[in-house]
Amino acid sequence: MYTLPSKLKLFAIIFMVVGAIGIVSGFLTAPSTTAEVKEMMASHGDGHGSDQSTAEESHSTNENHNAEGNLGDEHAQVANEHGENAHDSEEAHLEHTLHQMQNRPWSALYIACLFFLFIALGTLAFYGIQYAAQAGWSPVLFRVMEGITAYLPVASVILFVLLLLSAFHVNHIFHWMDPELVDPNSPHYDKLIAGKSGWLNVPFFLIRAAIFLAGWNLYRYFSRRNSIKQDAADDNSWFKKNFKMSAGFLVFFIVTESMMSWDWIMSFDPHWFSTLFGWYVFAGMMVSAITVIAMVSIILKKQGYLEFVNDSHIHDLAKYMFGFSIFWTYLWFSQFMLIWYANIPEEVTYFVTRIEDYKLPFFGMLVTNFVFPVLLLMNSDYKRVNWFVILTGVVILAGQYINLFVMVMPGTVGTSWFIGLPEIGSILFFFGLFVFVVFTALTKAPLLAKRNPFMKESKHYHY
Repeated sequence: MYTLPSKLKLFAIIFMVVGAIGIVSGFLTAPSTTAEVKEMMASHGDGHGSDQSTAEESHSTNENHNAEGNLGDEHAQVANEHGENAHDSEEAHLEHTLHQMQNRPWSALYIACLFFLFIALGTLAFYGIQYAAQAGWSPVLFRVMEGITAYLPVASVILFVLLLLSAFHVNHIFHWMDPELVDPNSPHYDKLIAGKSGWLNVPFFLIRAAIFLAGWNLYRYFSRRNSIKQDAADDNSWFKKNFKMSAGFLVFFIVTESMMSWDWIMSFDPHWFSTLFGWYVFAGMMVSAITVIAMVSIILKKQGYLEFVNDSHIHDLAKYMFGFSIFWTYLWFSQFMLIWYANIPEEVTYFVTRIEDYKLPFFGMLVTNFVFPVLLLMNSDYKRVNWFVILTGVVILAGQYINLFVMVMPGTVGTSWFIGLPEIGSILFFFGLFVFVVFTALTKAPLLAKRNPFMKESKHYHY
């Protein structure tokens, strides 16, 4: 049985506390009025403050001319209207920027929550694939996978709370939830969003989220229960139940995963859509999950556990890391190339925004998710070197976080993005929570699923 080291527990708690401080600081430092936004803009020297001053000076000058009689009545009226329009335009810009800055800590929290939920969910899918395929190499890793999926219920509750807060307009990261956008009598009416309101409406959105999360967690609960019962069974009945259940789950998963990606990520840009998006999110989810499975396995083996996990098991996990990195890149390029080449305005604006406003993270994720893994894991021998796999895994996880960041932030905070206290604090908090939950779950059952019918093959697996 695995015992949670006190140092690891303290490590996780420290990360959660430091992360929580960063999250709270992010909310406290967010501006609450347009005056604060104007002051922040002026201090950053972006020119918005001077634009506002120019507009006010213009308006004041027009009034003086009117008072002195230097302009005719009609000319003065036009000049005044011009000044007022400039002033109104600046106020609208400040109001828009205020909403973006207020969205930033919420978006950072949401991205970090979704990132670690995807690791647990991807692990659950990989676990289901191993059962459905009756794979002979992986049963020695099953308890590691079950430990990682233990984070799914925790992440599900937190995510659903965040979605509820959005639905009740506590935050405004989901722009399409604004009721004025679907009201034909409103000046903010958006015909495209109104056309999608049959799918993008708050009640249906929350119902779908509840179905997704409930389905995934139910499979996780029953598959884990059956796996534990199989340890003490006299036959393979519990294994067979997991086999049948896994096959059904994978059908449910592939459908709900696609819809989840539309709801929880793509809807941040409600005017845009991509038929490849579900697969693209799936590829990133799987490479992150397999990377964490490899890293946790290596850590436990180094601590003297998982004695039956050998270099061939790590080699196979590294092959999956390599393969899904290539698959992710293929989907990224396919989506990008087709949209960019067609150059249809309503489609290409998605990438124009990201290239112009998020150039460093946009191109940086290609290096971390493709170039780096290919260079490090191309050689078969390197896949057996534990520290090499760990190093590559850290880079891949950083790249996938940036990938999620680039998918979410442009639609929620626009150009007001930055990697600062809210982002770092959120990552630290959820990382600490993830470590605490996962390694605590590993203490609840033996690290070897003893009665699995393919265990003998898995123990002696060599490639």
